Amino acid sequence: MVEKIIQLTGVTLVEFLGVDNINFRKIMNAFPKSKIIARGEEIRIQGSTTEILRINEILNSLILHYGKFGKITPENVDAYINDGTESALKEEEKINESDILVHGPGSLVVKPKTTNQIEMVKASQKDDLVFAIGPAGTGKTFIAVALAVKALKDKIVKKIIITRPAVEAGENLGFLPGDLKEKIDPYLRPIYDALDDMIPAEKLKNYIDTRIIEIAPLAYMRGRTLNNAFVLLDEAQNTTPMQMKMFLTRLGPNSKMIITGDQTQIDLPRKQKSGLVETMQILKGIPGISFVFLDGKDVVRHKLVRKILEAYGKEDEKQSQKES
Repeated sequence: MVEKIIQLTGVTLVEFLGVDNINFRKIMNAFPKSKIIARGEEIRIQGSTTEILRINEILNSLILHYGKFGKITPENVDAYINDGTESALKEEEKINESDILVHGPGSLVVKPKTTNQIEMVKASQKDDLVFAIGPAGTGKTFIAVALAVKALKDKIVKKIIITRPAVEAGENLGFLPGDLKEKIDPYLRPIYDALDDMIPAEKLKNYIDTRIIEIAPLAYMRGRTLNNAFVLLDEAQNTTPMQMKMFLTRLGPNSKMIITGDQTQIDLPRKQKSGLVETMQILKGIPGISFVFLDGKDVVRHKLVRKILEAYGKEDEKQSQKES
C-alpha cells in the first residue's frame, strides 16, 4: 500500500472540505478502496498507486479552483471526480470570465461595472502607476483593491501594501481612545471592508498576520522600497506634496501602484496644498503613468448618491462664480 500526504496551505478548510465535510466525503465515497484522512492542514491518502495519482489530481484541481474562485461547491467536486473540468465551473462563472477580477466568499463576483471602471482596469494592465480620481461611491477604491487581490492570486506580486494618510477630519487623534493602532484603524476601515468582500476571513487573517497583506498609515512608508508588491494609496487628496513625492518614490522593481483620490473632499488645513492636485500637473503626459477620471455616471452606491453629488457640484459652481 502506497501513502501520500497533500498539504492544504492557503485554503479555508471549512470552505474547502465543505459544510459537514460534504466535499471531502464525496471524494472518500468515490474511492472506497483507498483510505483518505483529513488532519489539520493536510490530507493523508493510502491506497494503490493508480488511485492515489487520481485522488492527487482531483485534490490539486480543487485547490487551483479554490484559489481562483474562493469557493468549492459539491457540484464542483462531482465534476472533477467525473473528470469534467469544464463542467466544474457553474454557468455564471463562465460568463464574461475575462471581466471578472475576483471571486469573493459566497457568491460575490467582483468586476468593473461602468465604462470608467473598465478603463481603470485596462490602465492598470498597461501601466505600473495609475491615478484613479473621482467622487465618493464611484468604486475606485473597491476596484483598486480587487486589482491588487487578483495580482496576488495570479502570483504577479508577492504582497499587497495598502495605505492611507491619517488626516484628522473633525477629531484629534490624540484624544481618540486606545493605542496608536486603535486610533488609526478607523481611517483604514474601508480597506478592511473591501478585503472582507474578496478574501475568506481565515485566509485574510493569515495574509495579514504573515504581512503578505499590509495595511498601514502613510507615515509608515517612509524609507522603504516596495518590491514585488501591488501598492495602493487611498484618499490621496489628503496627502501633502512632500508626502506624495515620498510615496511615489517608494515604487520598486516588479511592483504596481494605484493612487485613488477625490479632489472635492480635501480635509487638509485650508492653506495646505494637496499632493494629489499638484502631482496631477507635474506627472501629466509621462509615459507609463495613467490618469483615469471617474464621475457621477460611475456611482455604484444608492441612486440618491449620484443626485447628491450633482447637487453639491452645482452649489460648488455657484460659489466659484461668486468668488470670481
